[in-house]
Amino acid sequence: MVDGRPLFVQIAEQIEGSVMDGSLAEGERAPSTNELATFHRINPATAAKGINLLVGRGILIKRRGVGMFVAEGAAERLREERRQSFADHYLTPMLAEARHIGLSVENVIELLRERA
Repeated sequence: MVDGRPLFVQIAEQIEGSVMDGSLAEGERAPSTNELATFHRINPATAAKGINLLVGRGILIKRRGVGMFVAEGAAERLREERRQSFADHYLTPMLAEARHIGLSVENVIELLRERA
């Protein structure tokens, strides 16, 4: 898992992807820190840091003595976060550029439809 981003972020994103695609269902036990560390051949502290990112965002919940589980509503929470991120990173700059060159919202929608 080498792509320039910290390994713990990649671990968190991998789990997010599994939640979003349904391969890790809400209420299901998530991989443990040790399982992730063994699988990815990384330090357990690094895996724990990735898991803790998801716990902090309410995607995973800790059940003392049992493990980590996917929180109810986690998939929808992730979809909403991604929608917002998409809007912030792509739509806002696109609309700013459109205004800069004199395109209306309708023009932008028309261009999107042509390319879709």
